[in-house]
Amino acid sequence: MVEITQQSVETALKEYIDPYLQKDLVSAKTINNIQIDGKKVTVDLTLGYPIQGYKETLIKQLTAKVGALDNVEQVEIQVTQKILGHAVQKGVNPLSEIKNIIAVASGKGGVGKSTTAVNLALALLSEGAQVGLLDADIYGPSQPRMLGVNSRPESKDGNSLEPIMGHGLQTMSIGYLIEEETPMIWRGPMVTQALEQLLKETRWRQLDYLIVDLPPGTGDTQLTLAQKIPVSGAIIITTPQDIALLDARKGLKMFEKVNVPVLGIVENMSIHICSKCGHEEPIFGQGGGLRMAQETGVDFLGALPLDIRIREQTDQGKPTVIAEPDSRLAQIYREIARRMTAKLSLQAKEYSTKFPSIKIVNN
Repeated sequence: MVEITQQSVETALKEYIDPYLQKDLVSAKTINNIQIDGKKVTVDLTLGYPIQGYKETLIKQLTAKVGALDNVEQVEIQVTQKILGHAVQKGVNPLSEIKNIIAVASGKGGVGKSTTAVNLALALLSEGAQVGLLDADIYGPSQPRMLGVNSRPESKDGNSLEPIMGHGLQTMSIGYLIEEETPMIWRGPMVTQALEQLLKETRWRQLDYLIVDLPPGTGDTQLTLAQKIPVSGAIIITTPQDIALLDARKGLKMFEKVNVPVLGIVENMSIHICSKCGHEEPIFGQGGGLRMAQETGVDFLGALPLDIRIREQTDQGKPTVIAEPDSRLAQIYREIARRMTAKLSLQAKEYSTKFPSIKIVNN
């Protein structure tokens, strides 16, 4: 009779490669405990990224792997998620109510960055995380329209703003403070100060992730974010078009120079699907985002099609993840969100908020 051992269970678990962490769960140090009671095996594990839509599949896969061992008759897999704060740039202090800030950037406009940002934020929310969304585009705020919200933020203490709730997200945008058609005729220093205020003077409440929708380019706003705001990671949105890829590379290099980890690249508008006949055509080129990821050594997080529903739903204030939560499009956003946060979960943790501060007082 072959004995069931902890080593044999670990060997079985190592056969399953987590598609988001891209490594086995033992190597990823997610296994908390393996308990063997006769012919019953219980495995307790914790993942550091939101897993609501993936949990059931994971349990089935691991149950099958462990259940295939000789003499194992019963398997119980207990999966929990625990999202921790991760390291930020040196010299920048993390914010107490926000575990992780993720910047969504693009080298140029018109690549669907804001649409992707709001859908990824909603995807993380649907995966079981506490999520906020900061619209950092002072000149062209679009998130209020995309979320279908036009409220004015309240101030309960006269010093800070309450976040505006949109489809369950905690959000803030300069668009909540001005009329929709009012132009922001501001110089760079005013814009960067406004961004800092929107972030630090909003009463965010226990966020696992704050998604920051950056304006396109590599100017003052991006530099402020990189130098003064504690960012755990960034993602780059591009299209397959050569011009977009060229500018996306500039955004990637900018984050590298300021020591903000790039979690991956998302290729938007990767293929056009005709709404009438279903014909697929890569009108902006093909495979550019994947090639860029391979050439730069950055993860390719996924590709999104050029689909009229994404545009229509966002214009109507109900982004795709909310409008059609069970659709293939919504599932793609959720897949990208899992890959993005799984990548972040493997980075160094932020422990500075765990330690007490020491004050020396002369009496």
